[in-house]
Amino acid sequence: MKTNFILVIVFLSMVAFALKVQYPTGIVGLTEKDGAMGCICHNFEKSDSVSVWIEGPDSLVIGSSAEYKLFLSGGPAVEGGFNLAALIGKVFSVDSLTQRMEYVQGDTQLTQTQPLNFVGDTIFWRFVYEAPDSVCTDTLYSVGNSVNGDGIPSDADHWNFGRKFVITIYDSPINVDEKNLVVNNFILYQNYPNPFNPSTKISWQSPVSSHQTLKVFDALGNEVATLVDEYKPAGKYEVEFNVAQVSGLEPASGVYFYQLKAGEFTSSKKMIMIK
Repeated sequence: MKTNFILVIVFLSMVAFALKVQYPTGIVGLTEKDGAMGCICHNFEKSDSVSVWIEGPDSLVIGSSAEYKLFLSGGPAVEGGFNLAALIGKVFSVDSLTQRMEYVQGDTQLTQTQPLNFVGDTIFWRFVYEAPDSVCTDTLYSVGNSVNGDGIPSDADHWNFGRKFVITIYDSPINVDEKNLVVNNFILYQNYPNPFNPSTKISWQSPVSSHQTLKVFDALGNEVATLVDEYKPAGKYEVEFNVAQVSGLEPASGVYFYQLKAGEFTSSKKMIMIK
């Protein structure tokens, strides 16, 4: 029994070494999209000490593209890497920090070109998502690995799957007739830029006329600012949130939330302030 256990450990160590040699600049096929087990060449179990999430628009017109960011925090936080996959749409590199690699025929995914050094407690990679040419609900899958930088895959490194990011693909978010701009759906868009410093823009659309409020809260649920509190006709709107202009607020890095209430519609999203 003991001999078998040792053989298993030796075998897994060889697999880990082979993976490191074969994929020194990232690896694909590790996300939950493929039913994969994650970064098990480093650690058999995922760790809740690592957080992985995606920020960007949660709705797009068919065939359009938008820029997104994949964030990684927690764990040893010396260096980090990732794997990103789209269920239906396509993902593309924006800069030299990421590379688009073929996983299976017709499926390309993103990974890092080299480990990214942590600066503070959070790092991120930029990428572009291209929506498919049909109305659907798409999903982005991710996995992030936070390592101690010693170059040896081991259980001292931590990883976790990212929260699934759902994107609604519309035929067209707005129909225009000869006289009026007609909005068909309630949508609260992701703020841009995100992360931000010191200001960001928040936009939304409402298909009905109603009293509307748009408020910002800190991570503890305390109200930070009221950006809108008035009756508005149906349409599209955009406001700016600037932490430097909020009376009594000490601008601080961290997570904020904004919430829109329009009639019976309520929606909230997260944004990140970085100094």
